[in-house]
Amino acid sequence: LDADSEGEEGKFYVWTNAELEKLLGDKAPIFEAYYNCTAAGNWEHGNNILLRKETDAATAKRLGMTEKELTTQIAAGRQRLLAERAKRIRPALDHKILTAWNALMLKGYVQAYRALGDQQYLDAAIKNAVFLEKHALLADGEVLRSFPDAKPAVHGLLDDYAFTISAFIELYQATFQEKWLWKANELAAYSISHFADTTSGMLFYTHDKYAALIARKMEVADNVIPSSNSEMANNFFRLGQFFYKDSLVARARQMLVNVKEDMGKQIAYYANWGTLEIGFVSPPYEVAILGAAAVPFRQSLDEHYLPNVLVSGGAAEAGLPLLANKLIPQQTTIYVCSNKSCKKPVTAVAEAVEQLQAGPEKH
Repeated sequence: LDADSEGEEGKFYVWTNAELEKLLGDKAPIFEAYYNCTAAGNWEHGNNILLRKETDAATAKRLGMTEKELTTQIAAGRQRLLAERAKRIRPALDHKILTAWNALMLKGYVQAYRALGDQQYLDAAIKNAVFLEKHALLADGEVLRSFPDAKPAVHGLLDDYAFTISAFIELYQATFQEKWLWKANELAAYSISHFADTTSGMLFYTHDKYAALIARKMEVADNVIPSSNSEMANNFFRLGQFFYKDSLVARARQMLVNVKEDMGKQIAYYANWGTLEIGFVSPPYEVAILGAAAVPFRQSLDEHYLPNVLVSGGAAEAGLPLLANKLIPQQTTIYVCSNKSCKKPVTAVAEAVEQLQAGPEKH
C-alpha cells in the first residue's frame, strides 16, 4: 500500500478533532482519550493518528468507566469511523511480488521458526522458497526481480541474488535439505560471474548483460536493509565455511577490507559488515549432526542461543565436506568443529552445548 492518497501522506487513515466530534458527537471525548487525539492533532497538519498508549483497564479507570462500557463505546466509534473512511480514496496497492523482499521474509520466517519452534513459520518459508524457485530462478542461474503477472520479466539486481542466497542458506540449516544450500552455492557462482568487479572484488548492482548505463553503481553502505554487497560478502563467508572453499572466504575478506575505513567512521551504516567482521575475529563453530534423529537434535540445539554456529547434517552424509566419513550406523552423532578441526563426537545435545560453551580446542 502507498503511504499517501490524494497526494497527502496518511490522509486515508488520519482524523482531525473536528471530524471526530462531527462523527461521534458526545461520545467523541471518550474516543479521543482512548486514542490520544487532541484539538491540535498528535501528528502533522492538525491530524490525529489513532494511537493507544495504555490498556483498556487503565483507560477505563482514568475515565471513571467500567471496562465493558469503554470497549462497547470504542467498538461503536470504530464502526462509525470505518464506514466514513470507506468513502475516502484508498491508497494505491502495488501487486508486484519482489524476489528480494520475499527472500528477506523467507529468512525471517526461518529464523522465527528456529527461535520459537512454530512449524507454521517453517511451512511458510518452504512454500515461499518453492515459489521463488519456480517463478524467480531461471535454468541458467539468472534470478528475476519480480513475479510480474504475465508482464515482461524484469532482470534481477544484486539484492535479489544476495537475499535469495542468504535465505536458502538459512533454510538449509532449518531443514537439512541440501538442495537449498547447493542452489545458494550455484547462485553465488553466477553472481561472481556476472556482477563482480575484477579490480576491487566488490559486486556491481546490475547484471553485466543488462547494464546499458553510463556507469555501473555499487551498493555498499547498509541502510534500512543490508546493502547487497554486505549481504553477498556474508554469503561468501558462510558458503566458504560449508563447502570448504577458501576462495570464497578470501573474497569476503577482501570485500570487508574495502570498507574497513568507512566502517570505523560510521558503523551504524555498516552494521551488516560488522556482522561479517565478527565472523573473522571469532570464526563460527561448524556443528554437524548425522543420523536418523538429526532434525530433532537440531531442534533441541536451537533451544539454546548460539549465534556463532553454522549447522549442517541429515540422516546421511550427502555431499558436504564437513559431513564426510562422520556417519556412525545406528546412532545420531554430533560433531562440534572449528577451523575444520572437530572435538570428540557426542550423542547428546547437552554434551554438544557444553563443548560449544567451552570454546575452541587449544593447540
